[in-house]
Amino acid sequence: MERPTYREPFDSPEHRLIEKYIRVTRLHRSMVEHQLEGTGVYRSQHQILMYVSRNPNVSQKELAGMYGVSGATIAVSLKKLERGGYISRLVDQNDNRCNQICITEKGKRVVEDSVSIFRRMELSMFEGFSENDRKVLGELLDRIYENLQHIPDEREDN
Repeated sequence: MERPTYREPFDSPEHRLIEKYIRVTRLHRSMVEHQLEGTGVYRSQHQILMYVSRNPNVSQKELAGMYGVSGATIAVSLKKLERGGYISRLVDQNDNRCNQICITEKGKRVVEDSVSIFRRMELSMFEGFSENDRKVLGELLDRIYENLQHIPDEREDN
């Protein structure tokens, strides 16, 4: 099947869909950040806090691997979270070189508030969507993700 050509480089129906998707994700991110402002935790720190709440006593090394960043990068975020009283670090009893990251009561309150914020946003985002609508949207997004993974890297190595 031959694809139609468009006079303008960004005039295709596919491009308009991509623009809509990007607008939705940007608005979502902006709204999440705005809603979380009152927690005192920034987005990247917030992600770490949520992960630690679900994975008690996770190591600093595991966190770095989880987020694909260096140990030093994670250490900076953990130091800020620790200074804020959201987490504590304990020396691993099996390996003195490792720290176990634990969430504090203050951190748990932030997580509880955040879960409530996320749930309200989810319900609002999908208001008027049937169960089938959500299922179809999920399947379509999975297909897009799958297609993106199969795009060859055509950059020339110079």
